[in-house]
Amino acid sequence: MNNNVEKGAMGEEIACKYLMSKDYIILERNYRNKIGEIDIIAKKSELIVFVEVKTRTSTNYGYAYEAVNKKKQTKIINTALCYIKQYNLKNFQIRFDIIEVYIGNKKKINHFEDAFV
Repeated sequence: MNNNVEKGAMGEEIACKYLMSKDYIILERNYRNKIGEIDIIAKKSELIVFVEVKTRTSTNYGYAYEAVNKKKQTKIINTALCYIKQYNLKNFQIRFDIIEVYIGNKKKINHFEDAFV
């Protein structure tokens, strides 16, 4: 893998395909505003899911989900609130998920639903 940007893009593509296979509709990828970025915004029934994707080649330096610390969570939540306001999303439940994608020798996806609030 040449660099972290390519690795991240590959992980997000894998995560999108995974979510679509679970009947999610992808609303946005790499949504950005003045506060921050959300990797994937997806919808399933009356649920809007804000997904942080972490891609790694191994667990040598810890698990990928561990990189989503409290500061990162707060940034994602505040970005999501702006998205909800921007698109006037009422009558939807929201959830914050983390998807780990391992693209080393063993390809693996871990989906943590309701990872933080």
